[in-house]
Amino acid sequence: MGRVAELAGVSVRTLHHYDEIGLVRPSARTAAGYRAYSGSDVERLREVLAYRRLGFGLREVADLVGDPSTDAVAHLRRLRGLLLERRDHADAMVAAIDRELEARAKGVKVTPEEQLEMLGARLYDAIGGAYTATRRTDPRIAAQIWDALGDAQTVLNVGAGTGSYEPCDRDVTAVEPSAVMRSQRPAGSAPCVAAAAESLPFEDHSFDVAMAVSTVHHWGDPIAGLREMRRVARRVVVLTFDTDEPGWQDRFWLTRDYLPEFAAVLAEFPSLAGMADAIGARAEPVPIPWDCADGLFEAYWRRPGAYLEDHVRRAMSVWTRVGPEAEQRAVRSLSDDLDSGRWAGRNSDLADLDAADLGLRLLIA
Repeated sequence: MGRVAELAGVSVRTLHHYDEIGLVRPSARTAAGYRAYSGSDVERLREVLAYRRLGFGLREVADLVGDPSTDAVAHLRRLRGLLLERRDHADAMVAAIDRELEARAKGVKVTPEEQLEMLGARLYDAIGGAYTATRRTDPRIAAQIWDALGDAQTVLNVGAGTGSYEPCDRDVTAVEPSAVMRSQRPAGSAPCVAAAAESLPFEDHSFDVAMAVSTVHHWGDPIAGLREMRRVARRVVVLTFDTDEPGWQDRFWLTRDYLPEFAAVLAEFPSLAGMADAIGARAEPVPIPWDCADGLFEAYWRRPGAYLEDHVRRAMSVWTRVGPEAEQRAVRSLSDDLDSGRWAGRNSDLADLDAADLGLRLLIA
């Protein structure tokens, strides 16, 4: 027990307490007859300590590790998702600190309310809350997604967020790991399960179709998540992004001229071909209307002034990922080019387009 405590970075007293309450009981015996930890005991202890360090109470941990339907791999995937969510929260906090530092350097007074919103318990709510302001179902994109669902009656929406694009005429079950997003789902929405795409808590072929809309890039392991969707549903429909085409960064003027860092954001994102192969899918282009109602990253391709609005950018995860310096530089450059007419001169070919292909793809399997 002493050696295990040393390796795990906890006290022997902690291990004795876990033993007393039945959380982790050493089941092996040494040659001298003392109790020792087997490989499975160590595996369970690892899970217990990981959940504890993420802030879960002992009763919650007992429920998690005692779930008979969850194996070691499922726990690892769940822990990975929780850690990624915490990392995103930390990244957002760093960005908030940077904004306050910049404001203070300019002599701008930061109110107590703003300080608490930036660094207190409301930070994540404020970030996630931006989605409901600009992220809505666009009927033209929805029509293409719903057409791909075909005659499916039972639908699993993975990475469901606040519920955009969920069809109202089907039996929908939603999956969303973020409590902030789940709390913003409107009254009457489909029931929502707290789980990660990589470890869906459903039996094989439980649904007619599994769908995922603009969420795969947030997953810790996109290919694993897609395969899980394929496991639990007979068909799969996924709205994602194509980075296979050479020079894909230049399709959109914002990434081409103002935000080259966008390429690094998707540097480890799987290829469209790899994602399609994982689920046996074909790909359809999804044009973005010039007046797209859903404020996704490319939505304002013919309305460039929208990218100068902070509340618009806050609903796009890209800006948090590239960091405040890149964001501020891009916004300043775009503002200057809009004022001078350079943007209009460079992008005059967009003025008469009703929709643009900027890399959105619908995978249908």
